[in-house]
Amino acid sequence: MQKTEKMSEFINNISRRRNRLYEFSAGIFNGGKRKEFIDKYKDDLDNLTPSDVFYLVHELTEKDFSVYQVKRQVGKILNIFFEPLKKYPKKKPEKGTFLYYLEQENRELEKRLKDIKNVLKEINKDKEISEENKAKLRKQFSDLKEFEKHYSKKENILFPYIEKKEEKHSCLKVMWAFHDEYREILKEISEILENENPDLDDINDLTGRFFFAVVPVIFREEYILHPFALDILQTSDFENMLTESFDIGFAYIKAPQSIKHNANKKDEEKIPGNFTENTVNLETGNLLPEQIVLMINNLPLDITFVDENDRVRFFSNPKHRFFTRSKAILGRTVQNCHPHDSVHIVEEILKSFKNKEKDKARFWIQMKGRFILIEYYALYDDDGNYKGTIEVSRDITEIKKLEGEQRLLDWQK
Repeated sequence: MQKTEKMSEFINNISRRRNRLYEFSAGIFNGGKRKEFIDKYKDDLDNLTPSDVFYLVHELTEKDFSVYQVKRQVGKILNIFFEPLKKYPKKKPEKGTFLYYLEQENRELEKRLKDIKNVLKEINKDKEISEENKAKLRKQFSDLKEFEKHYSKKENILFPYIEKKEEKHSCLKVMWAFHDEYREILKEISEILENENPDLDDINDLTGRFFFAVVPVIFREEYILHPFALDILQTSDFENMLTESFDIGFAYIKAPQSIKHNANKKDEEKIPGNFTENTVNLETGNLLPEQIVLMINNLPLDITFVDENDRVRFFSNPKHRFFTRSKAILGRTVQNCHPHDSVHIVEEILKSFKNKEKDKARFWIQMKGRFILIEYYALYDDDGNYKGTIEVSRDITEIKKLEGEQRLLDWQK
Protein backbone atom coordinates (compact mmCIF):
# COMPACT_ATOMS: atom_id res chain seq x y z
CA MET A 1 0.00 0.00 0.00
CA GLN A 2 2.84 2.36 0.94
CA LYS A 3 4.64 1.55 -2.33
CA THR A 4 1.48 2.36 -4.33
CA GLU A 5 1.11 5.67 -2.52
CA LYS A 6 4.73 6.60 -3.27
CA MET A 7 4.28 5.73 -6.94
CA SER A 8 1.10 7.82 -7.09
CA GLU A 9 2.89 10.74 -5.46
CA PHE A 10 5.77 10.39 -7.93
CA ILE A 11 3.39 10.51 -10.91
CA ASN A 12 1.55 13.48 -9.43
CA ASN A 13 4.84 15.34 -8.97
CA ILE A 14 5.75 14.77 -12.63
CA SER A 15 2.32 15.95 -13.77
CA ARG A 16 2.49 19.02 -11.53
CA ARG A 17 6.00 19.91 -12.76
CA ARG A 18 5.01 19.56 -16.41
CA ASN A 19 1.95 21.74 -15.92
CA ARG A 20 4.10 24.42 -14.29
CA LEU A 21 6.72 24.16 -17.04
CA TYR A 22 3.93 24.80 -19.52
CA GLU A 23 2.80 27.86 -17.56
CA PHE A 24 6.40 29.08 -17.50
CA SER A 25 6.96 28.57 -21.23
CA ALA A 26 3.63 30.08 -22.30
CA GLY A 27 4.37 33.07 -20.08
CA ILE A 28 7.80 33.58 -21.67
CA PHE A 29 6.30 33.20 -25.16
CA ASN A 30 3.70 35.84 -24.32
CA GLY A 31 6.28 38.40 -23.22
CA GLY A 32 6.72 37.64 -19.54
CA LYS A 33 9.81 38.97 -17.79
CA ARG A 34 12.52 36.34 -17.88
CA LYS A 35 13.98 36.86 -14.39
CA GLU A 36 10.60 36.97 -12.67
CA PHE A 37 9.49 33.75 -14.34
CA ILE A 38 12.78 31.97 -13.61
CA ASP A 39 12.53 32.91 -9.93
CA LYS A 40 8.89 31.80 -9.74
CA TYR A 41 9.46 28.39 -11.39
CA LYS A 42 13.01 27.74 -10.16
CA ASP A 43 12.31 24.33 -8.56
CA ASP A 44 10.54 23.07 -11.70
CA LEU A 45 13.36 24.27 -13.93
CA ASP A 46 16.03 22.70 -11.73
CA ASN A 47 14.33 19.30 -11.88
CA LEU A 48 13.25 19.12 -15.50
CA THR A 49 14.10 16.06 -17.58
CA PRO A 50 14.56 15.48 -21.36
CA SER A 51 11.12 13.84 -21.41
CA ASP A 52 9.59 16.92 -19.74
CA VAL A 53 10.92 19.08 -22.56
CA PHE A 54 9.80 16.67 -25.29
CA TYR A 55 6.23 16.61 -23.96
CA LEU A 56 6.28 20.35 -23.24
CA VAL A 57 7.01 21.25 -26.87
CA HIS A 58 4.22 18.91 -27.95
CA GLU A 59 1.74 20.60 -25.61
CA LEU A 60 2.80 24.08 -26.76
CA THR A 61 2.10 23.18 -30.41
CA GLU A 62 -1.17 21.41 -29.59
CA LYS A 63 -2.71 24.04 -27.30
CA ASP A 64 -1.92 27.73 -27.64
CA PHE A 65 0.74 28.03 -30.33
CA SER A 66 1.38 26.92 -33.91
CA VAL A 67 4.46 24.98 -35.01
CA TYR A 68 5.78 28.21 -36.55
CA GLN A 69 5.28 30.18 -33.35
CA VAL A 70 6.99 27.51 -31.26
CA LYS A 71 9.88 27.25 -33.71
CA ARG A 72 10.36 31.01 -33.66
CA GLN A 73 10.35 31.30 -29.85
CA VAL A 74 11.51 27.91 -28.57
CA GLY A 75 15.07 29.17 -28.27
CA LYS A 76 13.96 31.50 -25.47
CA ILE A 77 13.00 28.63 -23.18
CA LEU A 78 15.63 26.14 -24.34
CA ASN A 79 18.36 28.64 -23.48
CA ILE A 80 16.97 28.66 -19.95
CA PHE A 81 16.74 24.85 -19.95
CA PHE A 82 20.37 24.54 -21.11
CA GLU A 83 22.03 24.20 -17.69
CA PRO A 84 19.43 21.84 -16.13
CA LEU A 85 19.64 19.59 -19.19
CA LYS A 86 23.45 19.60 -19.11
CA LYS A 87 23.35 18.52 -15.45
CA TYR A 88 20.71 15.83 -15.96
CA PRO A 89 22.24 12.31 -15.75
CA LYS A 90 21.08 11.32 -19.21
CA LYS A 91 21.63 7.97 -20.84
CA LYS A 92 24.32 7.83 -23.50
CA PRO A 93 24.02 5.74 -26.67
CA GLU A 94 26.14 2.60 -26.60
CA LYS A 95 29.03 2.47 -29.04
CA GLY A 96 28.08 0.96 -32.39
CA THR A 97 24.37 1.81 -32.13
CA PHE A 98 22.17 3.96 -34.37
CA LEU A 99 22.22 6.98 -32.04
CA TYR A 100 25.95 6.59 -31.46
CA TYR A 101 26.60 7.07 -35.17
CA LEU A 102 24.26 10.07 -35.31
CA GLU A 103 26.32 11.68 -32.55
CA GLN A 104 29.55 10.85 -34.36
CA GLU A 105 28.16 12.68 -37.38
CA ASN A 106 27.44 15.67 -35.15
CA ARG A 107 31.08 15.75 -34.01
CA GLU A 108 32.21 15.78 -37.64
CA LEU A 109 29.77 18.57 -38.46
CA GLU A 110 31.12 20.65 -35.56
CA LYS A 111 34.65 20.36 -36.99
CA ARG A 112 33.44 21.68 -40.32
CA LEU A 113 31.53 24.54 -38.73
CA LYS A 114 34.68 25.51 -36.82
CA ASP A 115 36.63 25.62 -40.09
CA ILE A 116 34.01 27.92 -41.62
CA LYS A 117 34.24 30.24 -38.60
CA ASN A 118 38.01 30.48 -39.04
CA VAL A 119 37.71 31.47 -42.70
CA LEU A 120 35.02 34.04 -41.88
CA LYS A 121 37.22 35.56 -39.16
CA GLU A 122 39.97 36.03 -41.72
CA ILE A 123 37.55 37.53 -44.23
CA ASN A 124 36.09 39.99 -41.72
CA LYS A 125 39.56 40.94 -40.52
CA ASP A 126 40.51 41.87 -44.10
CA LYS A 127 37.02 43.37 -44.69
CA GLU A 128 36.94 41.78 -48.12
CA ILE A 129 36.56 38.37 -49.71
CA SER A 130 39.60 37.21 -51.61
CA GLU A 131 39.22 34.70 -54.42
CA GLU A 132 41.06 32.14 -52.30
CA ASN A 133 38.70 32.53 -49.33
CA LYS A 134 35.66 32.61 -51.57
CA ALA A 135 36.77 29.28 -53.04
CA LYS A 136 37.28 27.90 -49.52
CA LEU A 137 33.78 28.93 -48.45
CA ARG A 138 32.24 27.45 -51.58
CA LYS A 139 33.93 24.12 -50.89
CA GLN A 140 33.08 24.19 -47.19
CA PHE A 141 29.40 24.97 -47.65
CA SER A 142 29.16 22.48 -50.50
CA ASP A 143 30.58 19.87 -48.13
CA LEU A 144 27.76 20.60 -45.66
CA LYS A 145 25.25 19.19 -48.14
CA GLU A 146 26.53 15.78 -47.09
CA PHE A 147 24.88 16.33 -43.70
CA GLU A 148 21.50 15.96 -45.41
CA LYS A 149 21.96 12.22 -44.80
CA HIS A 150 21.90 12.87 -41.06
CA TYR A 151 18.64 14.80 -41.16
CA SER A 152 17.15 12.31 -43.59
CA LYS A 153 17.84 9.45 -41.17
CA LYS A 154 16.17 11.37 -38.37
CA GLU A 155 13.09 12.22 -40.43
CA ASN A 156 12.67 8.88 -42.19
CA ILE A 157 13.90 6.41 -39.57
CA LEU A 158 14.12 7.79 -36.02
CA PHE A 159 10.99 9.96 -36.11
CA PRO A 160 8.70 7.14 -37.34
CA TYR A 161 9.90 4.79 -34.61
CA ILE A 162 9.20 7.42 -31.96
CA GLU A 163 5.79 8.20 -33.45
CA LYS A 164 4.78 4.54 -33.26
CA LYS A 165 5.61 4.41 -29.53
CA GLU A 166 4.47 7.88 -28.47
CA GLU A 167 1.33 9.72 -29.60
CA LYS A 168 2.52 13.06 -28.24
CA HIS A 169 5.24 13.69 -30.81
CA SER A 170 4.71 17.20 -32.18
CA CYS A 171 8.17 18.07 -30.87
CA LEU A 172 9.44 16.24 -33.97
CA LYS A 173 7.60 18.66 -36.26
CA VAL A 174 9.42 21.58 -34.69
CA MET A 175 12.79 19.86 -35.09
CA TRP A 176 11.97 19.03 -38.74
CA ALA A 177 11.22 22.72 -39.31
CA PHE A 178 14.78 23.52 -38.17
CA HIS A 179 16.11 20.92 -40.60
CA ASP A 180 14.28 22.72 -43.40
CA GLU A 181 15.74 26.05 -42.30
CA TYR A 182 19.21 24.49 -42.54
CA ARG A 183 18.44 23.40 -46.09
CA GLU A 184 16.99 26.76 -47.16
CA ILE A 185 19.81 28.90 -45.77
CA LEU A 186 22.49 26.54 -47.10
CA LYS A 187 20.97 26.91 -50.56
CA GLU A 188 20.92 30.73 -50.23
CA ILE A 189 24.55 30.87 -49.10
CA SER A 190 25.65 28.58 -51.93
CA GLU A 191 23.89 30.80 -54.48
CA ILE A 192 25.45 34.00 -53.11
CA LEU A 193 28.92 32.47 -53.17
CA GLU A 194 28.48 31.79 -56.88
CA ASN A 195 28.34 35.54 -57.50
CA GLU A 196 31.47 37.20 -58.80
CA ASN A 197 31.46 39.77 -55.97
CA PRO A 198 29.39 38.38 -53.09
CA ASP A 199 28.34 40.94 -50.50
CA LEU A 200 30.17 40.43 -47.18
CA ASP A 201 27.23 41.72 -45.11
CA ASP A 202 24.91 39.22 -46.80
CA ILE A 203 27.32 36.36 -46.12
CA ASN A 204 27.72 37.35 -42.46
CA ASP A 205 23.97 37.65 -42.02
CA LEU A 206 23.17 34.33 -43.68
CA THR A 207 26.00 32.51 -41.94
CA GLY A 208 24.80 33.82 -38.58
CA ARG A 209 21.29 32.57 -39.32
CA PHE A 210 22.70 29.27 -40.50
CA PHE A 211 24.70 28.67 -37.32
CA PHE A 212 21.70 29.70 -35.22
CA ALA A 213 19.62 27.08 -37.05
CA VAL A 214 22.06 24.17 -36.93
CA VAL A 215 24.13 24.46 -33.73
CA PRO A 216 21.22 24.44 -31.23
CA VAL A 217 19.74 21.40 -33.00
CA ILE A 218 22.86 19.39 -32.14
CA PHE A 219 22.33 20.10 -28.45
CA ARG A 220 18.59 19.39 -28.67
CA GLU A 221 19.25 16.08 -30.39
CA GLU A 222 21.73 14.84 -27.82
CA TYR A 223 20.19 16.24 -24.64
CA ILE A 224 16.47 15.93 -25.41
CA LEU A 225 15.68 13.71 -28.42
CA HIS A 226 18.21 10.92 -27.91
CA PRO A 227 17.63 10.48 -24.14
CA PHE A 228 13.88 10.43 -24.80
CA ALA A 229 14.32 7.82 -27.55
CA LEU A 230 16.47 5.69 -25.26
CA ASP A 231 13.70 5.79 -22.66
CA ILE A 232 10.88 4.62 -24.91
CA LEU A 233 12.49 2.43 -27.60
CA GLN A 234 13.89 -1.09 -27.39
CA THR A 235 17.32 -2.44 -28.33
CA SER A 236 15.73 -4.23 -31.31
CA ASP A 237 14.34 -0.90 -32.54
CA PHE A 238 17.79 0.64 -32.64
CA GLU A 239 19.20 -2.45 -34.37
CA ASN A 240 16.55 -2.15 -37.08
CA MET A 241 17.18 1.58 -37.41
CA LEU A 242 20.89 1.02 -37.94
CA THR A 243 20.19 -1.57 -40.63
CA GLU A 244 17.83 0.83 -42.39
CA SER A 245 20.49 3.58 -42.25
CA PHE A 246 22.48 1.95 -45.05
CA ASP A 247 19.80 2.84 -47.59
CA ILE A 248 20.43 6.53 -46.81
CA GLY A 249 24.12 6.51 -45.91
CA PHE A 250 26.37 8.10 -43.30
CA ALA A 251 27.57 11.70 -43.21
CA TYR A 252 31.35 12.13 -42.91
CA ILE A 253 31.92 8.78 -41.13
CA LYS A 254 32.60 5.27 -42.37
CA ALA A 255 29.74 2.83 -42.31
CA PRO A 256 30.27 -0.01 -39.82
CA GLN A 257 31.43 -2.87 -42.05
CA SER A 258 30.04 -5.84 -40.14
CA ILE A 259 26.55 -4.34 -39.94
CA LYS A 260 26.79 -3.16 -43.51
CA HIS A 261 27.46 -6.70 -44.69
CA ASN A 262 24.33 -7.98 -42.97
CA ALA A 263 22.22 -5.06 -44.16
CA ASN A 264 23.18 -5.57 -47.78
CA LYS A 265 22.97 -9.35 -47.77
CA LYS A 266 20.65 -10.59 -50.50
CA ASP A 267 18.15 -13.36 -50.06
CA GLU A 268 19.96 -16.30 -51.65
CA GLU A 269 16.87 -18.43 -52.07
CA LYS A 270 15.97 -18.88 -55.70
CA ILE A 271 12.48 -18.33 -57.03
CA PRO A 272 10.68 -21.72 -56.97
CA GLY A 273 10.03 -23.38 -60.29
CA ASN A 274 6.53 -24.56 -59.40
CA PHE A 275 4.29 -21.73 -60.59
CA THR A 276 1.05 -23.41 -59.55
CA GLU A 277 1.65 -22.93 -55.83
CA ASN A 278 2.17 -19.94 -53.57
CA THR A 279 1.08 -17.47 -56.25
CA VAL A 280 -1.00 -14.31 -55.88
CA ASN A 281 -4.15 -13.99 -57.95
CA LEU A 282 -3.94 -10.64 -59.77
CA GLU A 283 -7.20 -11.23 -61.72
CA THR A 284 -5.39 -11.07 -65.07
CA GLY A 285 -2.73 -13.55 -64.04
CA ASN A 286 -1.05 -15.31 -61.13
CA LEU A 287 2.45 -14.35 -60.02
CA LEU A 288 4.79 -15.48 -57.29
CA PRO A 289 5.46 -12.83 -54.60
CA GLU A 290 9.11 -12.76 -55.75
CA GLN A 291 7.98 -11.98 -59.30
CA ILE A 292 5.73 -9.17 -58.12
CA VAL A 293 8.65 -7.63 -56.23
CA LEU A 294 10.93 -7.92 -59.27
CA MET A 295 8.30 -6.40 -61.54
CA ILE A 296 7.49 -3.44 -59.29
CA ASN A 297 11.08 -2.63 -58.41
CA ASN A 298 12.19 -2.67 -62.03
CA LEU A 299 9.58 -0.20 -63.19
CA PRO A 300 11.19 3.23 -63.78
CA LEU A 301 8.93 4.65 -61.08
CA ASP A 302 8.82 5.45 -57.39
CA ILE A 303 5.51 4.07 -56.07
CA THR A 304 4.06 4.63 -52.60
CA PHE A 305 0.74 3.24 -51.39
CA VAL A 306 -1.24 5.00 -48.64
CA ASP A 307 -4.33 3.22 -47.30
CA GLU A 308 -7.79 4.64 -46.52
CA ASN A 309 -6.61 5.57 -43.01
CA ASP A 310 -3.76 7.71 -44.42
CA ARG A 311 -1.16 5.15 -43.33
CA VAL A 312 1.83 4.31 -45.55
CA ARG A 313 1.55 0.61 -46.34
CA PHE A 314 4.07 0.09 -49.14
CA PHE A 315 6.75 1.71 -51.26
CA SER A 316 8.68 0.34 -54.22
CA ASN A 317 12.46 0.01 -54.26
CA PRO A 318 13.61 1.07 -57.75
CA LYS A 319 17.25 1.15 -58.81
CA HIS A 320 17.25 4.95 -59.03
CA ARG A 321 15.22 6.55 -56.24
CA PHE A 322 14.19 10.21 -56.31
CA PHE A 323 13.00 10.60 -52.73
CA THR A 324 14.29 9.01 -49.52
CA ARG A 325 12.24 6.10 -48.21
CA SER A 326 12.82 3.82 -45.23
CA LYS A 327 10.90 0.85 -43.86
CA ALA A 328 10.46 2.89 -40.70
CA ILE A 329 7.72 4.93 -42.44
CA LEU A 330 5.50 1.85 -42.85
CA GLY A 331 2.43 2.38 -40.70
CA ARG A 332 3.21 6.09 -40.36
CA THR A 333 0.58 8.64 -41.36
CA VAL A 334 1.42 10.23 -44.69
CA GLN A 335 0.97 13.65 -43.07
CA ASN A 336 3.94 12.95 -40.80
CA CYS A 337 6.07 12.00 -43.81
CA HIS A 338 6.00 15.57 -45.12
CA PRO A 339 7.46 18.83 -43.81
CA HIS A 340 4.97 21.01 -41.94
CA ASP A 341 5.02 23.53 -44.80
CA SER A 342 3.47 21.06 -47.27
CA VAL A 343 1.11 19.08 -45.02
CA HIS A 344 -1.85 21.29 -45.97
CA ILE A 345 -1.41 20.28 -49.63
CA VAL A 346 -1.41 16.58 -48.68
CA GLU A 347 -4.55 17.11 -46.61
CA GLU A 348 -6.29 18.92 -49.47
CA ILE A 349 -5.52 16.11 -51.93
CA LEU A 350 -6.69 13.34 -49.59
CA LYS A 351 -9.87 15.22 -48.68
CA SER A 352 -10.74 15.74 -52.36
CA PHE A 353 -10.07 12.05 -53.10
CA LYS A 354 -12.20 10.85 -50.19
CA ASN A 355 -15.06 13.18 -51.18
CA LYS A 356 -14.68 12.11 -54.83
CA GLU A 357 -14.26 15.72 -55.89
CA LYS A 358 -11.02 14.76 -57.65
CA ASP A 359 -9.32 11.46 -58.42
CA LYS A 360 -5.82 12.59 -59.40
CA ALA A 361 -3.29 15.36 -58.76
CA ARG A 362 -0.12 16.22 -60.63
CA PHE A 363 3.06 18.16 -59.82
CA TRP A 364 6.43 18.49 -61.50
CA ILE A 365 9.77 19.69 -60.18
CA GLN A 366 13.35 20.02 -61.37
CA MET A 367 15.86 18.21 -59.17
CA LYS A 368 19.57 17.58 -59.73
CA GLY A 369 19.22 18.52 -63.37
CA ARG A 370 16.32 16.11 -63.95
CA PHE A 371 12.64 16.79 -64.63
CA ILE A 372 10.51 14.79 -62.17
CA LEU A 373 6.77 14.22 -62.59
CA ILE A 374 4.84 13.43 -59.37
CA GLU A 375 1.28 12.12 -59.64
CA TYR A 376 -1.31 11.03 -57.08
CA TYR A 377 -4.20 8.68 -57.92
CA ALA A 378 -7.23 7.89 -55.78
CA LEU A 379 -8.16 4.21 -55.39
CA TYR A 380 -11.79 3.04 -55.10
CA ASP A 381 -13.22 -0.47 -54.81
CA ASP A 382 -16.05 -1.87 -56.97
CA ASP A 383 -18.60 -0.24 -54.69
CA GLY A 384 -16.98 3.17 -55.02
CA ASN A 385 -15.48 3.20 -51.51
CA TYR A 386 -12.23 5.11 -51.10
CA LYS A 387 -9.43 2.61 -50.42
CA GLY A 388 -6.33 4.73 -50.54
CA THR A 389 -3.94 6.70 -52.73
CA ILE A 390 -0.87 5.84 -54.75
CA GLU A 391 1.92 8.30 -55.37
CA VAL A 392 3.87 7.72 -58.59
CA SER A 393 7.04 9.66 -59.37
CA ARG A 394 9.12 9.31 -62.51
CA ASP A 395 11.97 10.98 -64.35
CA ILE A 396 10.59 12.34 -67.64
CA THR A 397 13.68 14.32 -68.68
CA GLU A 398 14.31 12.17 -71.77
CA ILE A 399 10.61 11.66 -72.50
CA LYS A 400 10.13 15.45 -72.84
CA LYS A 401 12.68 15.46 -75.66
CA LEU A 402 10.82 12.94 -77.84
CA GLU A 403 9.42 14.08 -81.19
CA GLY A 404 7.84 12.39 -84.20
CA GLU A 405 7.80 8.59 -84.19
CA GLN A 406 10.20 5.70 -83.73
CA ARG A 407 8.94 2.34 -84.94
CA LEU A 408 12.28 0.55 -85.35
CA LEU A 409 14.74 -0.78 -82.77
CA ASP A 410 17.70 1.60 -82.48
CA TRP A 411 20.07 -0.37 -80.26
CA GLN A 412 22.93 0.05 -82.78
CA LYS A 413 22.96 3.79 -82.08
